[in-house]
Amino acid sequence: MREARYRFAPGMRRMATNPLTRPLIWLFVFPLAMDYKAAATNDGHLAQIALVVPVVAAGIVLLLIGPRVRHRSALRAWVTTSLMLAVPASLATQWLQENSLGQYVRVLLPFVLFQLGFAVGCRPWQEARLEQFEKALFWANVVSLAFTCLFGFMVAGSLAEVRYRIVSVTFLALQGVLLHEFVVAKRYTMLTLSLFMATIVIELLSVTRSLLLGTALLFVLAIWMSAAGSRRLARAGMRALITACLLAGMAVAAAAWFPDVAQHWVQRIDFAKSGTKTGEDPTTITRLAEMRDQYDQVTSSPVSLLIGKGYGHDYGYSPAYLPDLAGQMSKKDFYAERDWAAGHNFWVYQFFAGGLLFGLALPLVLLYALARCAILYRRRRARAPDTPQLPVLGRAILLTAALPAASVGGNPLGPRFSGLVFGLGLGLMVAMHARLARSARSERRCAAYTPSQRSSSTNADAVAP
Repeated sequence: MREARYRFAPGMRRMATNPLTRPLIWLFVFPLAMDYKAAATNDGHLAQIALVVPVVAAGIVLLLIGPRVRHRSALRAWVTTSLMLAVPASLATQWLQENSLGQYVRVLLPFVLFQLGFAVGCRPWQEARLEQFEKALFWANVVSLAFTCLFGFMVAGSLAEVRYRIVSVTFLALQGVLLHEFVVAKRYTMLTLSLFMATIVIELLSVTRSLLLGTALLFVLAIWMSAAGSRRLARAGMRALITACLLAGMAVAAAAWFPDVAQHWVQRIDFAKSGTKTGEDPTTITRLAEMRDQYDQVTSSPVSLLIGKGYGHDYGYSPAYLPDLAGQMSKKDFYAERDWAAGHNFWVYQFFAGGLLFGLALPLVLLYALARCAILYRRRRARAPDTPQLPVLGRAILLTAALPAASVGGNPLGPRFSGLVFGLGLGLMVAMHARLARSARSERRCAAYTPSQRSSSTNADAVAP
């Protein structure tokens, strides 16, 4: 639909006709799609700054020219409060813990982009602007997928090294949007099918169990959202079973084509069966050792338990897991391992950085928002499937759900681009929830005041003395 068919308030009308809005949207979303880990040189840092500055500037301008929020939303208030506790309130922890300022700023930047993306996305944008945001997000995720894969093959040497570098930071976010098209909307094009097949191939080459689990969780969520009843859910389950068989066939074909990758998958599965006490899976053990050390540090004193250790605080491996790494890592290397970047687990690191006061609100409110929006989407899809904002809400739900799905094996708010994408997706999801919830309340009020009630009230007024 064209914007001319809508009636806007004066400020919204100026925004709708502003020719700069569309390029600003692309400038806000697109540059960080080609983000990469800078080398320890001034040139690398300058290139990274050149990617961030236009994004932040475009986001601030979009906030200034965007439409005003004129209606209250409890969900929007909860999410905003959790972000205020996670990002601006972290200055209190930084001041009390006296962490390195450079480390604090570098770790905080993805969270700042996350909050900026949410602030831009939760505005009541018009249909045309929502389409531009979704298009920019989709193509930015596609470019990130291609850029990361090509960059990984160019930098790494053997296949064993390549698998650590070919997965983009918004890999599951792109898969979530594609699953909405296939499972929920039932739309199939050559482009989306090719992209989804490419993601499956990359997923198999990466030999990452947590990534495969994240895809499965998004698949289950898409099936649940697409079926508003037990009969439809059974049909969706049958379609999912057929799709799973096709994906299994692709996995068998890939195993025949890449025997080394198949051997890595067999080793990973054996590690999962035998557990982490054998010392054969150092990746899982080091992740557990890292989380244990963060937990021990944050619970070491009442002050750190309340406000956390802060973003950019140093952490290492817990000594409790040193025996499990016998033969895999020396004692000297084990204790020399120190890091300050966002940890490999989103949930534990938020507690580590913000404690009970500043760290737990964001993860809990995020899950609450996803549940509220998914339930509303399922109800509206059953009652009014032609609602204009419903597809936008469905895509935003699956995009945002990729954040907890990706946190199974990492911290999606560690990289800058994923912080921006997930923040914008969360903002769009909350904005669409506010619109649809307000529309549902209006429909209930109109349905409660039926024509029979109006006629009875009129007759009562006629006979009244």
